[in-house]
Amino acid sequence: MSDREPVRLRSRVITVWRVSLLFLFWHTVKVFVWIRERVRIPRWLGSDSREVAVRLWTLAWLTFVWVLLWGTISWANIIGGLVLAIAIVTVLPLPRVPVEGRIHPVAVLAILVRLVVDFFVSSAQVAWAAIRPGKPPLGAVIRVRVAIKSDMVLTLAVDYLNLVPGTMVLDIDHRRRILYIHVFDVRTEKKVQSFYDTVAFVERSFIRAFERDSEWHPSPYHGIDDDYYHRVQEIGRAETESTGTEIYADGSSGDGVSGDGSGR
Repeated sequence: MSDREPVRLRSRVITVWRVSLLFLFWHTVKVFVWIRERVRIPRWLGSDSREVAVRLWTLAWLTFVWVLLWGTISWANIIGGLVLAIAIVTVLPLPRVPVEGRIHPVAVLAILVRLVVDFFVSSAQVAWAAIRPGKPPLGAVIRVRVAIKSDMVLTLAVDYLNLVPGTMVLDIDHRRRILYIHVFDVRTEKKVQSFYDTVAFVERSFIRAFERDSEWHPSPYHGIDDDYYHRVQEIGRAETESTGTEIYADGSSGDGVSGDGSGR
């Protein structure tokens, strides 16, 4: 009997631990439901949880900047910065940025890893083109259409392209989702196809990280028509049948490349 006592004691401790966890989880859910039913979020914070998260991030960032300007971490600076941030967001509100997807950390990490790789590879290519003998590189402005729906995600994608040496986004057609990108060197078909592959990767990766169709919830503040889904490229091809050929992110050819003013 004495050998069974430690076993029984252990089983009782495990049972009490499990019951305690269930009790804690149950009451936590009840408190959360009670808060959701009775506590109303101020209108200036947003209409859903995603917009509220963006607003809270804005408040936290403004507070951080205030404390950074003072150079001292203290409760007075933190509270003062928070009050000032609330005043700025309330009195001088910025245009609402629709938050319509979800963030997938693994996909975001893959984007960051690819950004580092592209940065070093492109830097080496640009450096070699600058010092190699022979004719200078032939630059061109290439027009590409992307299927990214959200303005916020489109801005992040443009930032990605601008960070990669050898590419610079010159103009954005907001309504048709067309980017005009200057490419450093398009002397060979291989280099042009490499550019297409980069844009296609950026498009796919940012959609996978932020705009999956199963998680897309259009915001009332979304400035794009509802027909701007991931089939926008097919729509663009139909539109350009009467106006000329188009260059897409998937690398299909057209008259959207102009180099050194010659239209090549």
